[in-house]
Amino acid sequence: MVIAVVVILLVVGSVVFHILSPWWFTPIASNWQSVDDTVNMTIWVTGCVFVAVNLFLAWCIIKFRHKEGRKAEYEPENKKLEIWLVSISAVGIAALLAPGLIVWGDIVTVPEDAMEVETIGQQWHWSHRYPGKDGKFGDVDQSLISVANPFGMDPDDPTGMDDILVSSPEMHLPVNQPVKVLLRSKDVLHNFAVPQFRVKMDLVPGMVTFFWFEPTVEGTYDLLCEELCGIAHHAMKGSVVVESRDAYEQWLGSHPTYADTLNMPEPDLQAGRASYAPCSGCHGQNGEGNLALNAPKLTGLDTAYLVRQVKNFQQGIRGTDPADTLGMQMRGMASTLSDDAAIDNVVAYIGTLPDLPAAKTITGDVEHGEELYETCSYCHGKDGRGIWAMNAPRAAGMDDWYTAAQLKSFRDGLRGAHPQDPYGQQMAQIARMLNEDQEINDLVAYMNTLGSTRVASLDSAESH
Repeated sequence: MVIAVVVILLVVGSVVFHILSPWWFTPIASNWQSVDDTVNMTIWVTGCVFVAVNLFLAWCIIKFRHKEGRKAEYEPENKKLEIWLVSISAVGIAALLAPGLIVWGDIVTVPEDAMEVETIGQQWHWSHRYPGKDGKFGDVDQSLISVANPFGMDPDDPTGMDDILVSSPEMHLPVNQPVKVLLRSKDVLHNFAVPQFRVKMDLVPGMVTFFWFEPTVEGTYDLLCEELCGIAHHAMKGSVVVESRDAYEQWLGSHPTYADTLNMPEPDLQAGRASYAPCSGCHGQNGEGNLALNAPKLTGLDTAYLVRQVKNFQQGIRGTDPADTLGMQMRGMASTLSDDAAIDNVVAYIGTLPDLPAAKTITGDVEHGEELYETCSYCHGKDGRGIWAMNAPRAAGMDDWYTAAQLKSFRDGLRGAHPQDPYGQQMAQIARMLNEDQEINDLVAYMNTLGSTRVASLDSAESH
């Protein structure tokens, strides 16, 4: 009898919780109301079955409970009951499958007026490609992916020369415009999901998958990977910005075409040397760094990382927290570089400076640090040389005091909190695993034991 009461309470509690639950779908922002309708129908069908089966179970427990002198009857076959069960099950299964198949057919039937966007997933980053004025994508090949060609563009295909390359995890789309999203993975299985759009699709290595939708509400929406893709899967985030056609066109025009990336001028080392003169007052004539001035070593870092950090300072992504006084100083210095060419020139000049050994100032439990570094190695490499494909800079052979200070800044929210700093956000989430300062010291002490060979050439970087 107690069991029957518990089952009844379970049914009543489940129904009440479903009706009063504060957790439900986010407001829809696309044309796929039919997905919500299908989910609701599924809930109704499975909910009715859940209620019916459990109430029947409770009824059986009460009606056929033990009584003195009552014997159980054995009935191996009951055709009437079997016909009822098979018929009801068939109707229920059809009610579950049919709407889903109809919606799926709609999702893979792309309207003729849909624009195309390609999204590329990799551990743990999103990037995007838009067709140029010809409205066609150029050919790509996984074997062509490199530091200089991260999208794997085919240089022999003229169709791709006007393709617009967006290395940022931020995708922009015009409102009320059907969009066919082509999906490609560089490495492992990923999944493109935006909860407000109600559609999601896997990115399968070696294949190009697709789906379509029409964004109907302007705003910024989280782009998530909903397929376990590695240790930093939780940090693989991007965003989809839905905006007016004019704003979209303006944003799209701010990004380079493939032809632009091929025709970039060689850096001017003499101009870079002149631009570096103010930097040398803190970072040293040879970029060796200066602990007394809290200026880290610059040599040995790959150019893409240095360029990204200078731009982050210029754009206010770094160095805006009042508690980050050193970052605020660097932001002022970064503003002296007037344009992208000036940044490229000074970074190229830094690349010509000798990679002098960094002083080791931190001690700790190296064995414990090795255990902690296991997580870091997935991005920065077992040898700490960095992995360009994961946008992870070199960690070995750099100033240990600066590394420790930055880990604390990430952990404490002074760095990596800006919404336009996806890599900083990833680092912040990882750094929060280091609860004590001693753990940071142990980790950095182990990193001091790693090799310090710089990642200078593209060939060595590509080998990772």
